[in-house]
Amino acid sequence: MNETYDILILGGGPAGISAALTARARGRSVLVISNPAATSALHKAHAIDNYPGLVGMSGAELLARMTEGFAQLAIPTVTGRVTGVMPLGESFMVSVGTDVYAARSLILASGAAQPRAYPGEAELLGRGVSYCATCDGMFYRGKRVAVIGLSADAREEADFLSGIGCEVEFFDRTRAKTYEIRGTEKVASLVADGVEYPVDGVFVLRDTVASSVLLPGLALDGGHIAVDRSMAASMPGVFACGDCTGRPYQIAKAVGEGNVAALSADGYLGKTKS
Repeated sequence: MNETYDILILGGGPAGISAALTARARGRSVLVISNPAATSALHKAHAIDNYPGLVGMSGAELLARMTEGFAQLAIPTVTGRVTGVMPLGESFMVSVGTDVYAARSLILASGAAQPRAYPGEAELLGRGVSYCATCDGMFYRGKRVAVIGLSADAREEADFLSGIGCEVEFFDRTRAKTYEIRGTEKVASLVADGVEYPVDGVFVLRDTVASSVLLPGLALDGGHIAVDRSMAASMPGVFACGDCTGRPYQIAKAVGEGNVAALSADGYLGKTKS
């Protein structure tokens, strides 16, 4: 971890891009963290037909066009899955694998995919539940662990765990549909489709970790992040924009909300830099 950024943006879609461009134009230091662009639904879209001025452009072309200003405005980006957020009074620590970044404010632009936590997941987070094998794997060397593999790199992370001496029970999308993590002080077992597997740890590997799990206490509205008209969430210094705040799931809405979220974060941080 080196510098503390003014604004850290979680998400590299239209909302996150819009927020980053606005925040940097305001003179704020910004870092954008996102999954690989190719994993997003927009990137895979054959043609966009509802965004003014860019009708007929593919989703990949649209994202590339939107990020053209990043280099000019010196906006750094990190590709990876956020595995933890820790509020520290007037700042936040964000983990991406084994790397840690700090910021004075957060803008959540994580898209519509807000996975529901499994029963027991939030309660046992940090007590046997983990989102990163390379970060926490050594704690389970010589022990039995379960990997719920829902991300593209899940098998790779499971192989890493096996390589360091863990006994791994791997579950992909075809092996089980429902899960419950059981334990009191720490994880004791994973129940998959009604079958109980005694384990010492459970690695839940999704492309995206639910914002409500990353930030316990974050208010939701029907499964989406609750925000006011300034795009402020329920926690000081946290703002949200785009599909994660609710319908309509459209690019024009996402871009507008990203702009508002960045202006609000700038106001939260203090006097706007010239």
